[in-house]
Amino acid sequence: MQFWRRLLQISKQQSRLSLRHYSSENWDVISNNEVKRFARDCMTSVGTKPQHADSLAEVLVQADYRGHYSHGLNRLDMYVKDIESGVTVSDKEPVILKESPATAFVDGQNVLGPVVGDFCMDLAINKAKRSGVGWVVAKGSNHYGIAGHYAIRASEEGLLGMSFTNTSPLVVPTRAKKPILGTNPISLAAPGLHGDSFVLDMATSTAALGKIEIHERKQIPIPNSWGVDAHGKMTNNPTDVLNGGGQMPLGGAEETSGYKGSGLGVLVEIFCGILSGSAYGPNIRRWKNTTTYYI
Repeated sequence: MQFWRRLLQISKQQSRLSLRHYSSENWDVISNNEVKRFARDCMTSVGTKPQHADSLAEVLVQADYRGHYSHGLNRLDMYVKDIESGVTVSDKEPVILKESPATAFVDGQNVLGPVVGDFCMDLAINKAKRSGVGWVVAKGSNHYGIAGHYAIRASEEGLLGMSFTNTSPLVVPTRAKKPILGTNPISLAAPGLHGDSFVLDMATSTAALGKIEIHERKQIPIPNSWGVDAHGKMTNNPTDVLNGGGQMPLGGAEETSGYKGSGLGVLVEIFCGILSGSAYGPNIRRWKNTTTYYI
């Protein structure tokens, strides 16, 4: 609470805009633009470039708007602290290390994940328009928000868009004893007639980490298939999962096809970790050195 009060104070000091609240049952509804301003002000107050802050604000607001509350403003404090502590930087820009007409290898140089994500997807889109397909892999990235944000950018250009990222080891694969895979989301966006597009954006675990964190914060149980405790037993206590336990792969236990989720998680590790020559699986540090893949 103290942290959020400080962010609110920073935001109010840097803008004379007043929050416009609209009552909807027991909720206060704030405009997208106002939420983006708040997120942008929080980030620039700790030294983030305005354009980098804009990229992050767009991803966070889109996550909340699309119902991915685990990846919206719920994550803002993480990004602020990462800049403050130097875990991520804002004085650099992503660079292309190697490319062909249809492919590229990018170094994100440890800037904010959404900045790397936008750079790579824009690059993939341009290549696809010229060559028919664009494949881009990046190293040196960070938590980039919802994968669907980047896939949607391609679909808005009339293309099929895909985005993957590996993450910190949080998932206990089938027949394993400890977390060695990330939640490793995958996304596909395909444009349709009259705006009727298809968007898939999902973790390869049964649930995103942020959803378990939200359940812990609200002190409500989670479904048994979401995670295991430190002894490898399924639990509905989110605290047990977060403290020494781990998440379960998509499908849950082996009897309910959890090995399929484990396989999808490995697929993402191959695309994002091995293909880019970066860390993968248990070698990834929390929220750092993740890699991303864009088509």
